[in-house]
Amino acid sequence: MHRTDSYHSISTLPLGEGRLEVICGPMFSGKTEELLRRIRRSEIAKLPTVLIKPSTDTRYAIGDVVSHDKSAMPSVVVKSARDILDVLEVDSRPALVVGIDEAQFFDDALPEVCTKLANRGMRVIVAGLDLDFNGIPFGSMPELLALAEEVTKLHAVCVETGRSAHFSHKIAGSSDTVELGEKDKYIPLTRHAFVAARKK
Repeated sequence: MHRTDSYHSISTLPLGEGRLEVICGPMFSGKTEELLRRIRRSEIAKLPTVLIKPSTDTRYAIGDVVSHDKSAMPSVVVKSARDILDVLEVDSRPALVVGIDEAQFFDDALPEVCTKLANRGMRVIVAGLDLDFNGIPFGSMPELLALAEEVTKLHAVCVETGRSAHFSHKIAGSSDTVELGEKDKYIPLTRHAFVAARKK
């Protein structure tokens, strides 16, 4: 994590011109990998960065953001969206780039927090599921998508058809909307395959 007292870079937005970027899609579409790629590029550019994840995400590592293909970067773990402000203010972190993974697990204050950070001149990059396993918009993701200057919608590969998958279908576990799991509980499906699976 790079920290500097001043900010000057002709390759990024001027200080005071922050932005919100949202990376979304179903399970196994590469959202976290794309988030990590953008964070790595920011670090190469010597911009001070902070990577954040919710405390509910304990699948691979407690303190790291880890993609499905096991790419990893250290992160700050928080319990609520407003804790993100505390991380940046209490710790006096001069972050210009803030990455937030698993946005759908955060509370409803996340859009407000992201807006505050972007208004301060920070580049805020958020990654999360846009739909839950019922095919319903997930948490505060719809609001984040509406507020973002840039939206990147990724697709997985449907396990039934081999085509682009937009839906995450739960094949095991409980009926809870929030339930951690990998390929043992979720599979990516196209709309047609998803509708057929839901009918079963």
